[in-house]
Amino acid sequence: MMTRFHSLFRAVLFCFLLVSSPLFSQSRLLDGSAAFHYEQGRQYMAAEDWYSAAEALLECLKLSPAHAEAAASLAECYYELSEYEEALNWVRKGRTLARGNLALANLEAVILIALGQLDGAAGVISDILVREPYNRDALFAAAELDIARGRAGDALIRYREVVRRYPDDRRLLISLALVQGSLGDADGARASIEKALILHPGDFRVYYYAAYLDAQAGRLPQAVEFATESLALRPGFAPARSLLASLCYRSGQYEEAARLADEAIMADRNDIGSWYLKGMASIRMGRRSEAAAILAAAAAIDPEDEFVRAALEDLIISDAPLEDSGRARWASWHFSRAREYRSRNLGDQALFEYRRGLRLNPYAPDRREYADLLRVKGFPARYLEELKFMQSLGLDSRDIADAVETYDALLADALHRRWSVDPVEVAASSRHWKLAVFSVASQSAFYHADAGSVASSFIKDLLVHDRNVETLETELRQPSFSQAFRTAREAGADYFLVISVSESERDLSVKGELFTARTGSPAGTFFAYRTGADRLRNAARGITDQLGASLPFRGVILRRRASQALLDKGRADGVEAEQVYDVVKKGRAVILNEGVGLAYTPEDLVGTLLINQADEEVSLGGLSRSGFFDRIEAGDEVVAQKQKDGQTAGAEIPANPELRALLRTLR
Repeated sequence: MMTRFHSLFRAVLFCFLLVSSPLFSQSRLLDGSAAFHYEQGRQYMAAEDWYSAAEALLECLKLSPAHAEAAASLAECYYELSEYEEALNWVRKGRTLARGNLALANLEAVILIALGQLDGAAGVISDILVREPYNRDALFAAAELDIARGRAGDALIRYREVVRRYPDDRRLLISLALVQGSLGDADGARASIEKALILHPGDFRVYYYAAYLDAQAGRLPQAVEFATESLALRPGFAPARSLLASLCYRSGQYEEAARLADEAIMADRNDIGSWYLKGMASIRMGRRSEAAAILAAAAAIDPEDEFVRAALEDLIISDAPLEDSGRARWASWHFSRAREYRSRNLGDQALFEYRRGLRLNPYAPDRREYADLLRVKGFPARYLEELKFMQSLGLDSRDIADAVETYDALLADALHRRWSVDPVEVAASSRHWKLAVFSVASQSAFYHADAGSVASSFIKDLLVHDRNVETLETELRQPSFSQAFRTAREAGADYFLVISVSESERDLSVKGELFTARTGSPAGTFFAYRTGADRLRNAARGITDQLGASLPFRGVILRRRASQALLDKGRADGVEAEQVYDVVKKGRAVILNEGVGLAYTPEDLVGTLLINQADEEVSLGGLSRSGFFDRIEAGDEVVAQKQKDGQTAGAEIPANPELRALLRTLR
């Protein structure tokens, strides 16, 4: 009996000593500290203080590396901060610690969607729905995946089905409303968001999304009321304040928009969107020099924000004297990028940067580099003209003079010289499509107010270098479609292009709607979706490329000698030997009432032109008449035999990064 008592006493004494030992106490302290940091991190997340939350959760994981909930929460923080690679890293760590956790699987799926890894996301979502067919978060992720794939209609069907199962879910109702709004169903969107407002009357986010939807539908006064209510429920809510400032701008309340932008800048000096909005508001108020200073300050904060830089450069191009030193400073940025692209053998990108830089500073000596690039790309006549232009600017040198002499001799037998035509005059007169480019002032993107206006200016600048298109000098920013139609028709345009923009923090989608200027009928629709750096430039180039491909080939016979004719188009316009074109009586080819193309009757067709030799600027071909009499004259039109549709084959799938961003941040 005593032996058993002593054994029990020793066991109790051992446990007491173990519990009171420094090692055991330190272990309990560490566990308690990890729990404290985790709870602190969750509190910061509830307050949407993602930086502090990440700091607390990292401290928790330092003390307790196997803390699955902390790893998952940290992944969510990085997701909210748009650090998707890091978010994926942490959610996968969390999944290895809690393999059966479907919430973590759902989080991995939405992170993969944000990264553009859509097939991987689809696999994760499919696995979840096999295990739980009505898992709400998985159904959310599946709908977001549909939208990322450009299938908003499928997402709408999915949301409607889930709403029937969860009719009072705030996120579902808002998501349904946002998708309906993006598809043009303004009444359906209004009904869905009103239901959310009734069920969740004190939620500041519901009012924010209601404001966004009314703004999208053009109901600006109602949108202002909802945005104001959102701020009343949550003072300092940055998205609502930004939206309210944009709404004031769109309503013509530029002073109020600038004031709200100032408030946002005081809260965060690096809020580039507010700097941009303040600059745009100053432009609308006629304070152009002040706007230039504001946009220059914004460009210093974020040199890669293309909308800021494009708006600033438009001001410089239109307002600054050609001798202004500021032109050289801002142009040098483009010339540096051009040289970088040349070093990587990216000739087209380099051409764009040189051209943009020369628009800012036509007197720049960097024009010589641009001329050299034209020569390398196989345009010796253009190279020679650039050198001669430099000489006219007083930028002559022995090297330039020698090059001019050499290429004058090399081009002595060029077609344009044998036929005594000036290639500069040919290039200026061979733009046979008249185009007006517009944006509608009431359209405004999520991140950059009046983004359509900036993008339309960018696209118009690119079209200056399209030898087939003449862009008319009309006001870019039109108050409505009807006014754009009137302006284009009265200016004598063939077509007019209306540009709109949808964007998120990282993605950009540009839409170009082409209309026949005579009737206002749709002629074609073009989409360009880009992500990452230079997305505005690349999307704008995508639109101009699609537009150029949709316009039928159109030229004019400059001269005729017996059975030969000189065409005002050459290799630079895609003309090649052995190509055959229709020759149509001057003034008889008319633009189609709808779609893109030219119409002419068999009586208007006077012959064909078979290209024998294609030079850089002009081409030579043999004529064949139609009918017994030879009715072909100089000035007759030369058109492609095969007409093209308004929408090019292989056009890009329309994407809506703005919708994706809104759904991504909806919690």
